[in-house]
Amino acid sequence: MAALKLVKQNKMFGGWVKQFKHASTATQTEMTFSVFLPKESESGNVPVLYYLSGLTCTDENFTTKAGAQRAAAAAGIALVAPDTSPRGAGVEGEDDGWDFGTG
Repeated sequence: MAALKLVKQNKMFGGWVKQFKHASTATQTEMTFSVFLPKESESGNVPVLYYLSGLTCTDENFTTKAGAQRAAAAAGIALVAPDTSPRGAGVEGEDDGWDFGTG
């Protein structure tokens, strides 16, 4: 597995929102994802909910707009939000419009 690079982290509702980057072997690009870790994760395993955004959305669409961290903190659930669009993959036309590929 490729090494994870911590990009940023913010304390929120007693837990942490952390954004990571890693080299993806599947897409041959650098990929980004964010995770919310509730305080319960510091002392053991917690359930995880994965949120898959639509095409062109980044991990930050969910982490900054949905407000789900409050509910996840109350329930002791971790949230994982990957950037669902590979960026810089070299697909013809990927930057031609907002509705295809790179946003």
